[in-house]
Amino acid sequence: MLSKLQVGREFKVEAVGHRVVHGGTRFLSAVRVDDRVLKGIEALADFAPLHNPVAATTIRAARAALPDVPQVAAFDTAFHSTLSEEQFLYPVPWRWHREPGIRRFGFHGLSVEWSTRRAADLLGRPAGELALVVAHLGSGCSVTAVLNGRSVATSMGLTPMEGLMMGTRSGSIDPGILLYMLRTRRAGWRELETALDHQSGLVGVFGRAGGMREIEKAAGEGNERARLAIDMFVSRAAAGIAAVATALPRLDGLVFTGGIGEHSPSVRSAIVGRLAPLGIAALVASDVRNDAVISRSGAAVAILRVEAREDAVIARQAADLLY
Repeated sequence: MLSKLQVGREFKVEAVGHRVVHGGTRFLSAVRVDDRVLKGIEALADFAPLHNPVAATTIRAARAALPDVPQVAAFDTAFHSTLSEEQFLYPVPWRWHREPGIRRFGFHGLSVEWSTRRAADLLGRPAGELALVVAHLGSGCSVTAVLNGRSVATSMGLTPMEGLMMGTRSGSIDPGILLYMLRTRRAGWRELETALDHQSGLVGVFGRAGGMREIEKAAGEGNERARLAIDMFVSRAAAGIAAVATALPRLDGLVFTGGIGEHSPSVRSAIVGRLAPLGIAALVASDVRNDAVISRSGAAVAILRVEAREDAVIARQAADLLY
């Protein structure tokens, strides 16, 4: 993220902002990167092995290329630092909380923060007065309940693997499945990690790599596994939305964002079709290219489509920190 970029002209890089997925309990807001911060990011790699090592490598490269330019790390977990103990603790032996630090952190916080602000703008109401559910549906998927601008419940947990069915990640499954696979020596932990991170979710059910557009096309041509993958995705997304909504006193709006949330009208419509018990009216599957309220006028629960803009949040956090 480069500040004050002037296309076609010479420009001076004043700061570089980096998205870092896992900040743990140490990084609760954006920070200027130094050696200590970089080591802290790398130390959290066990919780986000797909993300934090890449972020650390990128930061090192940026520091080497621009040694006199401040580097700022913005964390996906920071937005969820407002979760209560009821929400972030797991029902596991208490010693697990103390020593390994097992707890829910939540992710996609930069996206949720942007979606909350945009929803407030589109609804013409202050974010501090809204009760929202933000559904970030893309390669990674999560749902977050936001009350008065603060995260109060979210589906991802200690790692970005918990929660909804995703592009290549399984989301939540019976932990007994993993114990069974290990106990019967059908898989070791490395095989399980690879399977759950890269070979599950939509890809696992569909049977080959492909985005939602390809899967929807295949389903339309009669591919039963493609149709099953979509139905499973829709079912789990709707269940996740309903679950986090129970942390809210009411529901003012449902925000769809992320690649699938933004670009798949049929998936949006199918998910909403399962949410009638929450008082959400059916949604027509119409293609929408811009940020908008897409529910009918006067609906009890507004439905919105918002483009994910983590970059804008990172830029603002970097500017707030440095200037």
